[in-house]
Amino acid sequence: MFHDFLTGLIKLADKRLSVIFLFQMNIFVAKLSYQTTEEQLEQLFQKFGEVATAKIIFDKYEGRSKGYGFVEMPNDDEALEAINSLNDTEFDGRQIVVKKARPKEDNNSRGRRN
Repeated sequence: MFHDFLTGLIKLADKRLSVIFLFQMNIFVAKLSYQTTEEQLEQLFQKFGEVATAKIIFDKYEGRSKGYGFVEMPNDDEALEAINSLNDTEFDGRQIVVKKARPKEDNNSRGRRN
């Protein structure tokens, strides 16, 4: 009986954590220096609150940064404060662009032909 209670509690906690992670604000950061690291990007946004992830996008063939990335923050108010405070400011020698990311498009909506 206690085992069933614990199992139910774990399932409930797992569902709630899944919901929390689904509703994180995804922030697009552009015009980054090619030398900027994910750790530096994360530290920049941590000044405004909790950062779930900070990811810089790399060219898969050349292995170098494409100059943009994404930051996920679980608290919308903190995320909006970061966007408003950091957009069009200098970071790592570059004037960066920071805005709420648009939802990812599927490959068929990009106008590509088969």
